Amino acid sequence: MELNGKVAFITGGARGIGKEIAMCYAKNGANLVICDIAEDILGETVSELKGLKIEAEGYLMDVRDLKKCEDVVKKAIDKFGRIDILVNNAGVTRDNLLIRMSEDEFDSVIAINLKGVFNCTKIVSRIMMRQKSGRIINMASIVGIRGNAGQVNYSASKAGILGLTKSVAREIGSRNITVNAIAPGYIKTEMTEVLPEEVKAQMLATVPLNRPGTPSDVANAALFLASDYSSYITGQVIVVDGGMVM
Repeated sequence: MELNGKVAFITGGARGIGKEIAMCYAKNGANLVICDIAEDILGETVSELKGLKIEAEGYLMDVRDLKKCEDVVKKAIDKFGRIDILVNNAGVTRDNLLIRMSEDEFDSVIAINLKGVFNCTKIVSRIMMRQKSGRIINMASIVGIRGNAGQVNYSASKAGILGLTKSVAREIGSRNITVNAIAPGYIKTEMTEVLPEEVKAQMLATVPLNRPGTPSDVANAALFLASDYSSYITGQVIVVDGGMVM
């Protein structure tokens, strides 16, 4: 599934699943624009990507800031001339039970996880419409499908991404642009590794494949959705969860 010469724009791409997707795309020939707020590791990730003999640029960007997103996208266009793939991956958690959740805990998660997808999709889709081609991949979660206690804010943001994905797919499909979402389940990342062992055991007990997923499992799905092999798939949610919510 070669992406030779394609340009991918990835938010939250300096670490975790976003970085894994970036590395996967680079290994398949794509040039990368990596956006993140983690200044300390952004440069390291870009250097690693360049080591794979592709072009890569890194920009500090808060997806909540529409003007900043516009500025960074303009820099990407000035550099590469086009954006073929957008991966909306930036996201946070601020978990709490509903009755204890503060307004800031709710608003900040919605602003980053959902409004951030709106901001970047709004800007980049204009470019893709002029190109008459593009792939948009939104990172959702199985909790956006089934919910999760203590994650009202996160679940709502990810459920919103599913609705946004389907609506945008209907709006711009005629311009040869596909819009899909990936809903990971229990994936072994820095975020899940800090969970108590009993919580991880409970989660694993619900996975028929009897193992947590890896960032590469998610990246492989993102590679498929970015490739020509998925050219007739749009408005869909690809669940990567080992059978957790089948």
